Amino acid sequence: MTTVPPVVSRRLALKIGIAVVVVACIAAYALRNVLLGQPVDVYAASVGELLQTVVASGRVMSPQRVEIAAETTGRVLRIPVVEGQAVKRGQLLIELDAADDRAGVAQAAAAVAQADARVRQLREVGLPSARQSLVQATANAEQLKKQQERMRDLQAKGFVGQAQLDDAIRNYDIAASQVDTARVQVRTNTPAGSDTALALASLAQARANLLLAKVKLEQNSLLAPVDGILIARSVEVGDIVQAARQLMVLAPQGVTQMVVQVDEKNFAKLALGQRALGSADAFAGQRFDASVTYINPGIDATRGSVEVKLLVPRPPAYLRQDMTVSVDIETARRAGALIVPTGAVRDMSSATPWVMVVRDKRTVRQAVTLGLRGDSRSEVLSGIEAGEVVVLATAVGIGVGRHVRPHLVSVAP
Repeated sequence: MTTVPPVVSRRLALKIGIAVVVVACIAAYALRNVLLGQPVDVYAASVGELLQTVVASGRVMSPQRVEIAAETTGRVLRIPVVEGQAVKRGQLLIELDAADDRAGVAQAAAAVAQADARVRQLREVGLPSARQSLVQATANAEQLKKQQERMRDLQAKGFVGQAQLDDAIRNYDIAASQVDTARVQVRTNTPAGSDTALALASLAQARANLLLAKVKLEQNSLLAPVDGILIARSVEVGDIVQAARQLMVLAPQGVTQMVVQVDEKNFAKLALGQRALGSADAFAGQRFDASVTYINPGIDATRGSVEVKLLVPRPPAYLRQDMTVSVDIETARRAGALIVPTGAVRDMSSATPWVMVVRDKRTVRQAVTLGLRGDSRSEVLSGIEAGEVVVLATAVGIGVGRHVRPHLVSVAP
């Protein structure tokens, strides 16, 4: 007969004892869950203010963009601004070579001076000279008229012949004609006369040419039409630019808006004037106010979304054109609502949503009527009372009718 050594016998007894203890612990734990219930986290329905929001993302976009282009062909001399710079209305953006146009302005200015001198010459010299000539011609005609009358008397008395009388008549006729010519000269040199009118017309044309030359000269300086931010530039110093070619793009200041895409399932919740909070991805911790100003009546079938525009009344200084932004649009707000975690509502999209409540330490399926629905919290209009606790749908291994030991985590997540 074989005998077991005492040392081996003790080791075997120790192993058996440990196994018995482990089995006893497992049995005790299982019995504990059976007797006391399976532990589960629960959330209490509470009364409070519920805010329903729609979350969307998009970009900052100005309602309009101003394209800067040259009105004439020229070579770029100077570009005193850079992309991203804030500019004021009238600030120089691009300067073109204007040597030829400056010469044109000088030439036109000389023509104006010449035409103005002609007008002054008529007023200061021409008219007085014409009047003096008229006086002289009139006096000469009076003298010759008297001489003609004397010749008639002498010829009637037989002292002079007919030839001498004819000479006197011809001399008077010439003098009378010279008087008429002098009168015409005076009339044409008056402010209402034709010579003055021609001189004034020449002066007006010269001034118009000067104005045109100045306009052409000014076209070589491209100025900012409004206050704004320079968001694009496609020209460098030394480039030869053509008329009407886009050289820069300016985003006007004063109105800032965000354009976002909202999932079409939220279309019915949207309305003009709804308040929103926006944030730029680059400054996620800083939020700013906005409001809905436009809702596209059509749906983008490709993306399954609707375009929404929001006005930013007080844009922060860091907000820039084309920045990526996120917005929370407030679609509804209700005070005194009975609130449960959205994650506790099951079959939410069906006609018969329900929640799993814990009553007398057992899970019960309870049909509910829902009101406002948020991302994290939803309103219950009927089915449960304030203070009742619900189990999240994500709870593992918890079904209807289970004996549970609830652990209150929070009023709502």
